Amino acid sequence: PLRAIERLAMSYQACHCCGLIHRIPEMSTDQRAVCTRCGAAMSDGRQPMLAASRTAAAAIAAFVLFWPAILLPILQIERLGQTNQQSILSGIVELFRHGSYFVGFVVLLFSIVFPLVKIVMLIELSWLELLHRRHKALTLRLMEQLGKWSMMDVMLLAFLVMLVKLGNLVHFELGPAVIAFVLCVAMSMVASLSFDPHAIWETSES
Repeated sequence: PLRAIERLAMSYQACHCCGLIHRIPEMSTDQRAVCTRCGAAMSDGRQPMLAASRTAAAAIAAFVLFWPAILLPILQIERLGQTNQQSILSGIVELFRHGSYFVGFVVLLFSIVFPLVKIVMLIELSWLELLHRRHKALTLRLMEQLGKWSMMDVMLLAFLVMLVKLGNLVHFELGPAVIAFVLCVAMSMVASLSFDPHAIWETSES
C-alpha cells in the first residue's frame, strides 16, 4: 500500500510556470508532457539536471575569466609622451590612493565584490551544493538581490563610452583583460539566464 501511494504521488506534478497540478501518465522516452493551461513543458527528471549543468558550466567559465579580467591590464593610455597602463583592480587602488574613497568603494563593491559573490553562489546552487538544503532558500534570495546590484555589464558599457570620448584626445591600446572581461560578462549573463531556481530543489530530491 505504501508503494502504491508513493507511485500515485509521483504521478502528480505542478507546472513550474503557472502552478497547475497535473497527473502525469507513463510515457516513452520520446514523449513529453506539457501544461494544459500555459503550454510549458513539464519536467521529466532530466531537465533540472541539464539546466543545472548549463548554469554550472557558464558560471565556472565566468569565475575563471573573472580573475584575468580584473588583474590583467585593460587599457594602456599614452598622453603627452607618458604611458599609463592600468587594470581594473589597480585603477580602484589608485582611486583610494588619491583620496576618492567613496568612488573607489562603490566601484569595488558593485563591479568586483557583488559580481564575484553572485558567480560563486551560482556555482554553489547549480553544482557544489556544499550548503545544507535548508540554506538554499536564503542563498537563492541573496543571489537574486546581489544580481540586481552586480554591475559588470554596466561597467563594460561605461568603459566603451569612455573609449569613444577619449578617442580624439589621447592614444590608447586595449589590454588583454578586455577579452577576458567581455567573455566574463557574457558567461555570467548566460549562467543567470539558464539558471532555473526550481532545478535546485528537484535535483536535491532525486
